[in-house]
Amino acid sequence: MFTTYKEALDWIHARLRLGIKPGLKRMEWMMDKLGNPETKMKTVHIGGTNGKGSTVTFLRSIIEVGGYTVGTFTSPFIEQFNERISVNGKPISDAEMLQLANIIRPFADELEETELGGPTEFEVITAMAFYYFANLRKVDLVIFEVGLGGRFDSTNIIQPLASIITNIGLDHTNILGSTYEEIAFEKAGIIKLNTPIFTAVRQPGAVKVIEEQAEMKGAPIYRIEQEFSISHHTSLPKGEVFTIITEFETARELEISMIGQHQTENAALAVIAAQFLNQQGEFILTEHAIRTGLIKAYWPGRFEILSERPLVIIDGAHNEEGITALTQELMTRYQNREIQVVFAALTDKKLDEMIAKLDQVSEHITFVSFDFPRAAKAEELVKISQSQNKLAVDDWGPYLLEEIQSLENNSMLVITGSLYFISEVKPFLAKYLKNKTTSL
Repeated sequence: MFTTYKEALDWIHARLRLGIKPGLKRMEWMMDKLGNPETKMKTVHIGGTNGKGSTVTFLRSIIEVGGYTVGTFTSPFIEQFNERISVNGKPISDAEMLQLANIIRPFADELEETELGGPTEFEVITAMAFYYFANLRKVDLVIFEVGLGGRFDSTNIIQPLASIITNIGLDHTNILGSTYEEIAFEKAGIIKLNTPIFTAVRQPGAVKVIEEQAEMKGAPIYRIEQEFSISHHTSLPKGEVFTIITEFETARELEISMIGQHQTENAALAVIAAQFLNQQGEFILTEHAIRTGLIKAYWPGRFEILSERPLVIIDGAHNEEGITALTQELMTRYQNREIQVVFAALTDKKLDEMIAKLDQVSEHITFVSFDFPRAAKAEELVKISQSQNKLAVDDWGPYLLEEIQSLENNSMLVITGSLYFISEVKPFLAKYLKNKTTSL
């Protein structure tokens, strides 16, 4: 029995030692013990390589503006662990997290004694989310974000109203496969019988795999550039404006406050899913709800401007596709700026290709270490870079403060890489920048 929030959190984090164990049998075992809470809620399931969290946020915001209460399950966290289980964007309380840990732990201990073995950290927090929304806080809809892959992800025991696959990238290739087609097959594992699938996947081979799985399941499919499309896109200083054309209706001059062309695709997925739910009578979602929900949607750590003077941006570009989107935005928006990059990553990423892209846009690049089991060391990263102006730093905190203080008017600092790193950096810098502004 845990008596404090810290004890509960330490127990959850300690389960990282079990690593990643794909498969649904442990989740099914726990759900059976808990009375199958996953069957007691309306859900939407969102998978993909990048953009899952943003798509969750766009859809949640639209439905919330429509007057409904929406639960979300996302990972990893950026500002605090509790945000992984949230209601209308607000993380659950420490007391609720403690209560959930005490409910789940006896079953986790019991499961550990079986041939299935103990549940991983992600399986524990997923079980907590299912129990919470089924028994402690009933909501109108819960949006579940896939943790890894889809077919064997612990969230893949739900029967959702709709499934979404944002895109496909060559990430987690050691687990999901080394080709777009193999990874698409794993992602397409979230497609359910007669349940619509919405996707922004573009690679022809990957699209074909998803189409085949949808046909096998009798699932209606909505594909970008076919059943829905984006037009008249214009970038704003702090967002994007665009039109979305779908089989249901056309929504003109929609605006989002998230930065990046790739965010228009995430928003489009949320819009067409919302239109579908509205058409099916599951929720009443007007054009006002869609328009207002999009502009209000905020997801931390995604091309987020922490400070304008000096210009400091954080972006959780944790794989090659994320780095590509980041560097494209930097070249489009800040081609006249001197860009200084700080980068940290996990060892299981395509580091050579990611670093090569950052080398191309940065005047100076610094590689840093951070405290996480799979984090790459700064000394390892700096060896990969071909930049003439590169540096390795172990203690990133003091270094970042020094860099921010020395930034000139034509310079900018971009902090990017692992979301686990960004989750440490953001609260650290937000506090510093707030104090700096207050003292002026």
